[in-house]
Amino acid sequence: MHDLNRRGFLRTAFVVTAGLRPRRALARAGVVRTIAGTGVAGYEPEGATGLPATRTPVNNPYGVVVGPDRALYFCEVDTGRTRRLDLGTGRLTTLAGNGTKAYSGDGGPATEASFSAPHEIRFDADANLFVVERDAHVVRRVDARTGVVSTVAGTGEAGFSGDDGPAARAQFRQPHSIAFDARGNLLVCDIGNGRVRTVDMRSGTISTLSGTGERAPTPDDAPLAGTPLRGPRSIDTDAEGNAYLVLREGNAVFRLDLRAGRLARIAGTGETGYTGDGGPALAATFNGPKGIVYSASDRSLYVVDTENHVIRRVRLDTGIIDTVLGTGERGDGPDGDPLACRMARPHGVFVHEGVVYVTDSENHRVRALEGLL
Repeated sequence: MHDLNRRGFLRTAFVVTAGLRPRRALARAGVVRTIAGTGVAGYEPEGATGLPATRTPVNNPYGVVVGPDRALYFCEVDTGRTRRLDLGTGRLTTLAGNGTKAYSGDGGPATEASFSAPHEIRFDADANLFVVERDAHVVRRVDARTGVVSTVAGTGEAGFSGDDGPAARAQFRQPHSIAFDARGNLLVCDIGNGRVRTVDMRSGTISTLSGTGERAPTPDDAPLAGTPLRGPRSIDTDAEGNAYLVLREGNAVFRLDLRAGRLARIAGTGETGYTGDGGPALAATFNGPKGIVYSASDRSLYVVDTENHVIRRVRLDTGIIDTVLGTGERGDGPDGDPLACRMARPHGVFVHEGVVYVTDSENHRVRALEGLL
């Protein structure tokens, strides 16, 4: 009840303030606040201080997701840890990772294992946690019941091999992003190989969904198979059989129709820039986008436009793009007005129950944007 009252007060306060500055009123929406991190990289052992997450340091957070227990989870790329933030109590704990950058610990507790540059995390339908590790070139699984970690895809060595065979014997090259599709298959952005690959979770077999390994432009409309992908960096899915793919070097967003086997550009011209807000997303420009999430509640995509230091929204019903968080300049805050809050190379985004969660990576913070949806 306290949280609801606080949110209502903050929204009311900002509506009043917006009325004093009419030129900003139309752009102003929601309130942003820091929910974890102090702005300085660090780590406090579990229970060492008893302080809330807003007074506890975190270290370069990347991937973020709300878990089946309604807690917020994020991974730290530099320490290898996956942290759990209880959104009710504001307390931080560690679910996986011992803080040492390495690839070790399979068969034992996830908290004693080492992870090497985890970029993204996701849960499957059985509440198991999956972690993709850029520098270990693997995807690993933390068992929901036992807490034991194992490797489900990748050998730990960089390369490209293994299609049509067991995923655990395949090779990736700097995989960055993972998502589960509507059928429960695991999609992996194998960015170093210029491919999106899929793991059939029933058979354990891996195959290439799209991409050829060529560093060539991606056509605006083409079959998934045999089409080059220019920097497949981040992916998310919906329940209707679509995936949404961010191309880092391609500065664009594509819809992948997994049933029809085709892809189509839906945002970004391919040029580098920061333009187009208020107009068609197809005419907008991005600068090294590195994260994406699909939001069913407003049928929108939230894109982390990392090198522009902003979060942008693409409304799928209208095709219009706008900025919802950030100024376009690097900095740290302040909290409050989302369009006056500077960020520093954000990477992760997730939407849950009307709240947009963002990992403000190089500010070592996790932020929550409320009142937007």
